[in-house]
Amino acid sequence: MIDNSTAQVQDQPVLNRLDFGKDFDWGVATAAYQIEGAHDTADKGASIWDVFTGKRGKVKQNHHGKIACDFFNRYPDDLMLMQEMAIPNFRFSLSWSRLMPTGTGKISQQGIDYYNRLIDHCLELGITPWVTLYHWDLPHELEKRGGWPNRDIVSWFGEYTAFCANTFGDRVNNWMVLNEPMVFTGAGYFLGVHAPGRRGFGSFIPAVHHTALCQAEGGRILKSILPHAEVGTTISCSHIEPIRQREKDIKAAHRVDALLNRLFLEPALGLGYPLDDLKFMRRIEKYMKPDDEALLQFDFDFIGIQNYTREVVKYSFWTPFLQANLVPPKKRNVPYTLMNWEVYPEGIYHLLHKYSQYKNIKKMIVTENGAAFPDELKDGQINDEQRLDFLQRYLQQVLRAKQEGANVQGYFVWSFLDNFEWAEGYDPRFGLVHVDYETQQRTIKDSGIWYRDFLMYRSK
Repeated sequence: MIDNSTAQVQDQPVLNRLDFGKDFDWGVATAAYQIEGAHDTADKGASIWDVFTGKRGKVKQNHHGKIACDFFNRYPDDLMLMQEMAIPNFRFSLSWSRLMPTGTGKISQQGIDYYNRLIDHCLELGITPWVTLYHWDLPHELEKRGGWPNRDIVSWFGEYTAFCANTFGDRVNNWMVLNEPMVFTGAGYFLGVHAPGRRGFGSFIPAVHHTALCQAEGGRILKSILPHAEVGTTISCSHIEPIRQREKDIKAAHRVDALLNRLFLEPALGLGYPLDDLKFMRRIEKYMKPDDEALLQFDFDFIGIQNYTREVVKYSFWTPFLQANLVPPKKRNVPYTLMNWEVYPEGIYHLLHKYSQYKNIKKMIVTENGAAFPDELKDGQINDEQRLDFLQRYLQQVLRAKQEGANVQGYFVWSFLDNFEWAEGYDPRFGLVHVDYETQQRTIKDSGIWYRDFLMYRSK
């Protein structure tokens, strides 16, 4: 159970959820590989992250997701906790290889049964499920067949999408096709720091194009099977500024913005790839077929905005292709999180206005926002004042943008639970709920207590 204390941060304006409107969607977000564990339960197939974490030196302290938060087994208690915290919407992803062990063909009835139990239990508790089809855990068998750089993935992903829609669409009305495609293609197929660990343009460029095709194709398939569903996709985005107001820095910042914020969004909106600003990406045309320009486009019901920080950019002659470098917050003497991401609440305000300028975006939902800070469990409590302050200040900026006309209609905290943070392992903690990974004990942090009280507020 939750104690009755209310966490507060000094000198912070009082937030009232009613100011956001009665139809504003509030929730928390998670991802399958980061919380589920049960990596080889029943006939689940291996994902690229199962394989990647098995290679020494790829993840800090050689952490892995074999157990993670053991959500696969503990979801009834975790959902009860969510209900006690008055959280009305739960965003989670489906594990492709738990449902289809080799990525295509044979399905796992035990995987289906698990997600049916999870969805049904959400609904029993009055929690609305929001499902992400793909949150970075490609079946390893598909990676062996070429992965995202192989154009065949468009049909593989289409088969998977149709299966999920037909299996769970009678109870799930809110869908997201992809989670942060720029991150999983860039970190996984260009930099090699995320699964599957490939490097270079030879993998990255085709992966980008085929991912963008899947983004639109997934939306079309969901809508064809579930015409009344709300279908979106999520974009990782950062507010970008030049280090100085000089032409070279301004142009460098514009290129970084095109790569990080526009590369996957604009094709979906029918604007094509921003190749005028990213000349090195013109080699993507090699992989485009005559009808691809139209196939990249889909009229999403919403765009998920996932924001954590701002990036400050300076011109760099020696940096290949972009001729731009990010200036770390440490060098700028500004506050930052355990992820070395600057704390800059105004960034989300600027981004919501920026995306409001696209006429084809019907509405926006902040599908991820949160922060990792040091957490100390003391006397059964976690006074995470920095995270609480972060959430309140970012929410103030979301409200500010909304009151000025930005069509933002929801906000999901990342994350409900502390979890496996990809290549950073278990050290960074983003959760509203602390997880002791040795005992799997859950402890609601002060930020979680505040979020509960904020969500439970009702006008008198």
